[in-house]
Amino acid sequence: MALTTRITEMLGIEKPIIQAAMGWIARSHLSSAVSNAGGMGIIETSSGDLEAVRGEILKMRELTDKPFGVNVAQAFVRDPGIVQFVIDQGIRFVTTSAGDPMKYTGMLKAAGLTVFHVVPSLAGALRAVEAGVDGLIVEGGEGGGFKNAKDVSTMVLVPQVVEAVDVPVVAAGGIMDGRTMAAAFALGAEGVLMGTRILSSAESPVHENWKTAILEADSTDTVFLNRSGPGPALRALRTERTTRIEKEGTSNIFGEFADTQAVYFGGDLEAGIALTGQVAGRIRDVKPIAQIFDETMAEYEATVARLSRSA
Repeated sequence: MALTTRITEMLGIEKPIIQAAMGWIARSHLSSAVSNAGGMGIIETSSGDLEAVRGEILKMRELTDKPFGVNVAQAFVRDPGIVQFVIDQGIRFVTTSAGDPMKYTGMLKAAGLTVFHVVPSLAGALRAVEAGVDGLIVEGGEGGGFKNAKDVSTMVLVPQVVEAVDVPVVAAGGIMDGRTMAAAFALGAEGVLMGTRILSSAESPVHENWKTAILEADSTDTVFLNRSGPGPALRALRTERTTRIEKEGTSNIFGEFADTQAVYFGGDLEAGIALTGQVAGRIRDVKPIAQIFDETMAEYEATVARLSRSA
């Protein structure tokens, strides 16, 4: 099923599904599978390894002829040349996050790129629109990763933003299937972003231990950490390490990540922090991305039809 919204028309994609820009994970193997399945694959920069990112972009063009984009995670990529780097790679779509949209939006737009900014609040959304973004990714506190310490749920935040702006909105946080996609559209979104559902897909490069932990998780098996700082807040998988941080706090949240490679690809979930959303409590299987997207679209259509019949 194809679904036409301002998001699909703007980005040239078949399905209004965007992949989260997960650090170290959102690279060509995973992101090309997303693009080939009709969504928008995104290459990450939050790892800070721009030479690796350059190579991943080249691989993307070998693996897919469909649209894809790059995320600029401003808190992690402080190289002032990042905008020119993105332009030089011939990228047409950029998501910016973890920083002030005023910093790069003008330069990216002047180069002819389409720019969406990730926002966790109404104030952030209004500032991004003022900066001139083409669209917003509105991220509720349910989602995994780095968060606003004053988190707001997707159910509350998405309609609040939609009511206040004219640009198209992508809903993020708690989205994993057709029912949650239909709910996001009912709130006014025109696209959705998936993180944890794609993290647990067959094409995801993360270790099976992390995928298994997601499959076995309840909705209460993530923790919201570092609400009082210093540094950003975040949502992660509940482990002995993250439970300790939840109870005792930490003076250096970045230091708690310790050995990211061992967590992500070595399967030692106590070696650092495994960023994971609450929707892990609903994920019960590992499937190819194409199957996830096809089932999402079919369930979306069935959900809308059922609601129409009951109206």
